[in-house]
Amino acid sequence: MPDAVKRRFVETLAGAAVPQAEIAVVLAVTVPTLRKYYRDELGRGSAVIQAKLVGNLLRIASGSDGTALKAIIFSLQCRFGWSRYLPPQR
Repeated sequence: MPDAVKRRFVETLAGAAVPQAEIAVVLAVTVPTLRKYYRDELGRGSAVIQAKLVGNLLRIASGSDGTALKAIIFSLQCRFGWSRYLPPQR
């Protein structure tokens, strides 16, 4: 059964883009069981990381370090499908 520690663990791994199949192996459950009991944590993990990246992007965008800005834009494009030509998906 899920407890607070496991929920935080799943959220952290989901935010780090660890595949659900691998998270399920670590918890010794099936993927459908993982999705059933940890649905909120799987979704929230990605959202938290995206929010942090956007926050950093806004902070760095006002600075002068072009390398860091390029790295964050690259991360957003790769991890979340952002494009400079299309608005972000909702």
